[in-house]
Amino acid sequence: MGRYAEEVAALAAPLTDAGDFDVLLDRVGDARVVMIGEASHGTHEFYRWRALLTQRLITERGFSFVAVEGDWPDCDRVDRVVRLRTDTPDDPRTALTTFERWPTWLWANEEVADFTRLLRAHNAGLDEQRRTGFHGLDVYSLWASLREIMAHLREHDPAEVPTALAAYRCFEPHGENYARATRFVPEGCAREVVDLLVRLRERAAAEGTGDAFGAWQNAEVVAGAERYYRTMVAGGRESWNVRDRHMDDTLDRLLTHYGPGSKAVVWAHNTHVGDARATTMADWGEVNVGQLARERHGADQVVLIGAGSHRGTVVAGDSWGARAREVPVPPARAGSLEDVLHAAAPGRAVLDFPRDDHPDLLSTELDHRAIGVVYHPERERRGNYVPTVLGERYDAFLWFDETKALHPLPTRREDALEPTGT
Repeated sequence: MGRYAEEVAALAAPLTDAGDFDVLLDRVGDARVVMIGEASHGTHEFYRWRALLTQRLITERGFSFVAVEGDWPDCDRVDRVVRLRTDTPDDPRTALTTFERWPTWLWANEEVADFTRLLRAHNAGLDEQRRTGFHGLDVYSLWASLREIMAHLREHDPAEVPTALAAYRCFEPHGENYARATRFVPEGCAREVVDLLVRLRERAAAEGTGDAFGAWQNAEVVAGAERYYRTMVAGGRESWNVRDRHMDDTLDRLLTHYGPGSKAVVWAHNTHVGDARATTMADWGEVNVGQLARERHGADQVVLIGAGSHRGTVVAGDSWGARAREVPVPPARAGSLEDVLHAAAPGRAVLDFPRDDHPDLLSTELDHRAIGVVYHPERERRGNYVPTVLGERYDAFLWFDETKALHPLPTRREDALEPTGT
């Protein structure tokens, strides 16, 4: 690893406390979107240090909301708590324990509970319109979003309930298995969903309230889920693109809803955050949120921050829907990015990349580890790596040589009826 040792030494600054993020706050400057990744969905350090950086972005750079790779209805319950809405618990941990879709530990964990408590305390000292939100970007909550729409319309607009019922009844015969049902229902439920979506979009535009926006977003989730599940059973890569385009569109709607000058922090897996064009994902025809945000807002308005580790432990399942367990993460593959950083970087480090004139470490394609919610350490050397040009995929990188598993919260139950990506 001597080839990169001097370059790593020049790029990697020790990370000892949140004060060491000064270099990243300088890098962020006036950017509107900051995305902070993770190499797994089950590592304490990724969640903990991402939260510390986000706290500084909120308090010192005025970021408006945190948007995560999670479901809108689940995260909306958390948002209501952290923004001190009426009739909500005092502790956002209570809302996190209501998460039901597997893998619940992605957001229902002690690390997120700690962050959201701090977010609520921060918001308590602010006027309602200045409070920082917490929102979900993902596309999976078809049934939960339909139920939220029905509840909203019954309270606020009973005349529109028949439109929502038509959409609900279209899905209802297929139960929770709409993805499989699309093989036998060629036309699907798209027409009913579009009718519902148009009406709720118009209402949200007319009223401009948070509740109306939430109903519209739930309708967008239903529309996105319908497209996602239909493309998923058709095979190929397009379902990934449907999902990430939905997340990008949701992020844009949130920025518009929060108003001019609003700014977003995004939490998601590296495979969503890091620009897909700098990886072999592009060879497969895949796009992701990091790429789409750069294209939509401009690269100078988007800062992409990746994260990685060499070895340790992680929370994952051994199959889809399986019980969460703590498993070892073996030392990284020889010659990988993680192997290079293990040999030359401090045990914890922040790497801020120069905007141009990239050294070899940032311009050479290296394997970069990606651990999903289903993980088998014994198979890792045959997979779990995405060939990456580091300096094109991210603007900065957080490094943790040895990591430990995060701490899941107890939840009511876990539904694991539809597969998901990383």
